[in-house]
Amino acid sequence: MKCDRVFSILLGVILGIIIMLTSIKTPVLATPIIANLNSQQSESMQPEEIRAIIKQAGDAWVKEDAEAFASLFGQEGEFIVPGNRWVGRDTIRDVAEGFFKSYSNIKVEIKQIIIEGDRAAVEWYWEDREDATNRLNRADDAIVIEFKNDQIVRFREYIDTQTWGG
Repeated sequence: MKCDRVFSILLGVILGIIIMLTSIKTPVLATPIIANLNSQQSESMQPEEIRAIIKQAGDAWVKEDAEAFASLFGQEGEFIVPGNRWVGRDTIRDVAEGFFKSYSNIKVEIKQIIIEGDRAAVEWYWEDREDATNRLNRADDAIVIEFKNDQIVRFREYIDTQTWGG
C-alpha cells in the first residue's frame, strides 16, 4: 500500500514536470545544446567561393595541371568516377598526371552549378582526345562535390557518354 502511494506521488510529479516543460515556448535545455553544435561546425563557404573552386577544377583539367587540380582537395579528399575511387591529394594528383599522359585537347564547359550549404551539383560538358587512337571523347558530366574548410572532401562524377548534348 505504501509503495502504491509513493508511486502515485512520483507519477504525479513527473507528469507535472512534463506539462510544465511542454508549456514553455523555448526549451530550456535546447539553447546550450544548439550553441554547442554551432561552435563545432565549420563556417559555411559562400556560394561565390564554391563557384570559384569549381571553375578552378575545370581550368586545371583544361590546362592539364594535375597539381592545381589536386591542390583543391583536402589531404584525405575523395575523387570518384564510375568504377574508380581515389583517396588523398597525392593519389589524386598522380591519377590526373596519368590521365594527361594519355589524353589531350581537354575542354570543359560548365552548364550549371547548384549550391546547397557546403555541397554543389555541377553539370558540365567534357571533351578530350585519346592520344593513342586520336579518338574524340565527349560526355555530359554531373558532379556532386562536398566542401569542408575551403577544400573539396568528395568529388563524385556521374558521366554520360551516350547522350551528350555538346
